Amino acid sequence: MNDSTRYQILSLLEKDPKISQRQMARELGLSLGKTNYCLKAVVGKGWVKVQNFRNSANKAAYIYQLTPRGISAKARIPRRFLDRKLEEYERLQEEIQQLRAEVDGPTT
Repeated sequence: MNDSTRYQILSLLEKDPKISQRQMARELGLSLGKTNYCLKAVVGKGWVKVQNFRNSANKAAYIYQLTPRGISAKARIPRRFLDRKLEEYERLQEEIQQLRAEVDGPTT
């Protein structure tokens, strides 16, 4: 699971702790199985706590609560993404300078 998916899952759960896995799958554009796999991963990391409750149809459902570790992880993910993009940007700038030097040839 990539950082983008982790961030989207944590954001959805923060916004709507009672969201169903089916609804989450639709919003993420993932299969229900992949969504279940991703949820288990964030629960396994200790980022999300799962509690049972009964919904209005008297059917078992879940509440997904971000833990302090989950809140911290959600804050770190955009920072890592930004750091990666800045590194890519710097590499591209260097590559552009090299290409310009090749195209322009030696200056005298």
